[in-house]
Amino acid sequence: MTIPPLVKLIAGFLFPNTQLYHWTIRKLSSLWGGIERKSPIYPFDHTDYYRDIAPVLYKAFVSFKGLYPADQLVRWKLQAVALESESGPKRSVNIDPGYLDGARLILASTKDHAHRIYISDGIFAEVTLRFMFGKWISYDHTFPDFKSGCYDDFLSLVRNDWLSDRRRKRRTSA
Repeated sequence: MTIPPLVKLIAGFLFPNTQLYHWTIRKLSSLWGGIERKSPIYPFDHTDYYRDIAPVLYKAFVSFKGLYPADQLVRWKLQAVALESESGPKRSVNIDPGYLDGARLILASTKDHAHRIYISDGIFAEVTLRFMFGKWISYDHTFPDFKSGCYDDFLSLVRNDWLSDRRRKRRTSA
């Protein structure tokens, strides 16, 4: 049996105001542990797909301390969907968990598409970005906001955390 790779758990989330920003961070940290990094808050204006949440939206990311087994992606997405339903009378936040390692950013989705792979329990996964030649590279299917490169600096910091945690893990397990 193959042991799942150890990855950095991250979550990107859309929110309309600071109250829901703080609510989401509190809820995510109670689910998945201590927050290691918080991204800047970005305006989310690359699509109007989520206008049902609010006419003006923002996006942020958090990463979590430590390394996590990659096979937990389905559980993380199901927990995120449940959390979204707690955010208000109608869904007030959108939470997309995923993971990052040295080579890629993987995101989970409940929506099927040609470039997504079904994992289980109604959850799909996609490689959203890859890390090559010292930078994040998109695919033709990559979401426009990720394709724009505006998150690259944050993702690179999290990638460095992953590298550091992997080195530390090797030293402690040797």
